[in-house]
Amino acid sequence: MGKKLVMAQKRGETRALCLGVAMVVCAVITYYILGTTVLPLYQKSVWTQESMCHLIETNIRDQEELEGKRVPQYPCLWVNVSSVGRWAVLYHTEDTRDQNQQCSYIPGSLDNYQMARADVEKVRARFHEHQVFYCFSTTRENETSVLYRRLYGPQTLLFSLFWPTFLLTGGLLIIVMVKINQSLSILAAQR
Repeated sequence: MGKKLVMAQKRGETRALCLGVAMVVCAVITYYILGTTVLPLYQKSVWTQESMCHLIETNIRDQEELEGKRVPQYPCLWVNVSSVGRWAVLYHTEDTRDQNQQCSYIPGSLDNYQMARADVEKVRARFHEHQVFYCFSTTRENETSVLYRRLYGPQTLLFSLFWPTFLLTGGLLIIVMVKINQSLSILAAQR
C-alpha cells in the first residue's frame, strides 16, 4: 500500500507541475501578445493631458447637410468645446477621430437610421446636461482637437495586464508548493 500511495502522490505532483508550467507559459505568451499590441498603442498615444472642457455648441449633422463631401450615410454629432483656453473639436475616442474627422460621435448601430439618430440625440442631451466635463488633450500647440475618452489609457493597460499577472502568480505558486511538498516528503522519509 505504501508503494501505491507514493506512485499516486508522484502522479499528482507531476500533474500539478504540468499545470503550473502551463500557466506560466500561457502568461508569458499573453505578455508577449500584449507587449506587441496594447503597449505600443499606449506609448504612441499623445492624448495625455487631462483638462476641463466647457461646451460651446453641439450640432447633429445629417447626410443632407454634408453634401459635396464624402461622408457615410449616418447622423453624427459635432461638438465644439473650449479647452485650455482655446477652441477645440471634441472626439469621442482616438478611433472616432480616425474614422471620420467631421463627426465627434459616431453611433454604434449604423444599420437603422432612426436608431442611430436616437442614439446621437441621447448623447447630445447628455452633453447639454453636463456642460463642463473632463477631456484629454495633447501638448502640441497647434492641435485643435480633444478626446472625451482615451482608448489606450493607463487603466486599459493595467486591466490588460491583470489576468496574465494573475495567471503567472498562480502558476508560480503551484510550482513552489509542489517543490516544497517534495522537499518535505524527502525530509520525512529520511527520518
